[in-house]
Amino acid sequence: MTAIEQTEAARPRGTRLPRRARRNQLLGAAQEVFVAQGYHAAAMDDIAERAGVSKPVLYQHFPGKLDLYLALLDQHCESLIQAVRGALASTTDNKQRVRATMDAYFAYVEDEGGAFRLVFESDLTNEPAVRERVDKVTNECAEAICDVIAEDTGLSRAESMLLASGLGGLAQVVARSWLHSDRSVPREQAVQLLASLAWRGIAGFPLHGIEHH
Repeated sequence: MTAIEQTEAARPRGTRLPRRARRNQLLGAAQEVFVAQGYHAAAMDDIAERAGVSKPVLYQHFPGKLDLYLALLDQHCESLIQAVRGALASTTDNKQRVRATMDAYFAYVEDEGGAFRLVFESDLTNEPAVRERVDKVTNECAEAICDVIAEDTGLSRAESMLLASGLGGLAQVVARSWLHSDRSVPREQAVQLLASLAWRGIAGFPLHGIEHH
């Protein structure tokens, strides 16, 4: 039984969900359909059926399929941005920061809802509004990493952003590759391997104010 079915079963017959709860229910159903079928193959009929509502109820909340998809993207892009920021803020030890940041990406792709597929494996990237959101999550995660690099190394903003984009891209691609390999390496071990690789690279840049001799 899915979370949606459990919610419906627990709700007394004849009652109506509050608007926010109904919206969240519809988003949950839409996520299941989009992840399973992709944007183009998914139909509003499928989403309404999955949510256990009529199409008019669905359209009361979301005027069209693209609106529903963009609402999901907004939600899940923000989730990764906050996870990366939280990882960076979790410690002042830079080696541990690197590991925490790598783990944030692994946790994101491992989430059982498969939301990362909407962000990083969308079949709608030719749609400007979708591309804008995907670019936003990539850039904002890189900006957060960049802030730490620039502060600690004294490198220019442009140089720090290049390094940050490299770290974020590395984490995202490797985490997805790990998931698609059916987690052939335990997550903790995979994170440690990637963090060691990343740390050996970024640690080569001296802390601000410390010169090579």
